[in-house]
Amino acid sequence: MAMSDKEFNPNGAIPDNGNYFGIPLSPDEAALVLISAPWDATTAVRAGSSYAPDAIIEASRRVDFFEPMAPYSWRKGIATAPIDYSMQDMSHRLRADAARVVKVHDDLGSSPFDHLVYERSLRRVNEASVMVNDNVYKQSKEWLAKGKIVGLVGGDQSVAYGHIRAVAESHGKIGVLHIDSKCDLRAAHQGFEHSHASVMYNVLRDVEGVASLVAVGVRAFSPEEWERAERDSRVKLFTGQSIWSRHFEGVNWATIVDEILAELPECVYVSLDVDGLTMECSPRTGSLVAGGLRLPEVVYLMGRIVDSGRRIVGFDLTEVVPDMEDKTDAMIAARMLYNVCCMALKNHPAPDVL
Repeated sequence: MAMSDKEFNPNGAIPDNGNYFGIPLSPDEAALVLISAPWDATTAVRAGSSYAPDAIIEASRRVDFFEPMAPYSWRKGIATAPIDYSMQDMSHRLRADAARVVKVHDDLGSSPFDHLVYERSLRRVNEASVMVNDNVYKQSKEWLAKGKIVGLVGGDQSVAYGHIRAVAESHGKIGVLHIDSKCDLRAAHQGFEHSHASVMYNVLRDVEGVASLVAVGVRAFSPEEWERAERDSRVKLFTGQSIWSRHFEGVNWATIVDEILAELPECVYVSLDVDGLTMECSPRTGSLVAGGLRLPEVVYLMGRIVDSGRRIVGFDLTEVVPDMEDKTDAMIAARMLYNVCCMALKNHPAPDVL
């Protein structure tokens, strides 16, 4: 039996119980389940997002519960699935292999030994990346089969592949709203087949249920990615450059959001890489690109999705790199995570359990 609101006081001190937002519900009791993937072996610039789930859990105890755009939706329940820390252990163990691959691939002063073991190191990382995404897929499928909304907290964005695959299989036809600084449409990056830079390429190649990929705020592209997007009718780019230009010309964000919504079907999956936002929202993320969406713009977009009658049927939050001293990244990520949870629950028919 779910606990009463007397046993959980959202106005008081939030318990330090290892759950996101301190909500003391089991996954079976809640309408929304958060799974975690502490993996970042293929991160190119700045590692550390494998520590994000724990840092966001801690920061989430400081999040206030009333969300004016979805009042009391949290009462339907947000639960935390057990975190499989074997992903984190494997990620840390393979960082040396990944670094060796990058040195050889990018010719960064690699040694004869690096070249000798290049293929073996690359295979180990690629095989582990498949294992991680299979793990995420199985976790997601388990809770989706029980009628839950499932959100994923990374880790780097490569882990979103398994989750998107599971959500698409469960809902039949989805549109992926991809907020990011980059398209992630490379066939592979630095030899890694399941890189954070190739996750959407893999999704479009493998996941039949993805009817559209709507990338918003993307502003750094390789020629390969741009050409890939141009060839695929499923891909719609709302680039950072076009958004800024239209703002300068007097077009407001509400009008642009209308156009974004027109590209999305009823069931929407939100893939939120924090480097899609302005740099003050996550200054330590691994792929800093100047520009990006402001946090209020993202919150407004989430609200418009559900107010339009569409449903957020799954989501991920990735690429948060926390810091031991400065809690900015984790605190803003926790607030973003809570907002997306509330928006996803707003149109969900589940009863209140808190």
